[in-house]
Amino acid sequence: MDDINAIYYNNVGIAFQWKRCAAQDIKKTQLVFRDISLFLTDHELQEFSKRIDSLFTQTSLCNDCKVNKNVKSLLVNSPAPQISFVMSYHELTQVKDLIDGTLFQLNLDTMLTNIL
Repeated sequence: MDDINAIYYNNVGIAFQWKRCAAQDIKKTQLVFRDISLFLTDHELQEFSKRIDSLFTQTSLCNDCKVNKNVKSLLVNSPAPQISFVMSYHELTQVKDLIDGTLFQLNLDTMLTNIL
């Protein structure tokens, strides 16, 4: 854990930035959940959050899909057009929390840096 700066974590995963990485990658965030790891810019994190939001607003889910954690009925498009994830409603809410918590912390850090 000495090689990373943890940004946010919850029961499903963690978001962090590497302390030592290439200059072009310094602003990217590693998002790890399940057995998946994505290396994303702030813009890509925001896009991912918007795509998840659209699933919550556009998709009508059956009650079993919302209650049963084993029903993986949602196809989630990632910021990379070639990659999509199949998730349960429960997983999706936790990934949404992970992404939103990460974005909040990154924005807070930026704001504090600009003030100080």
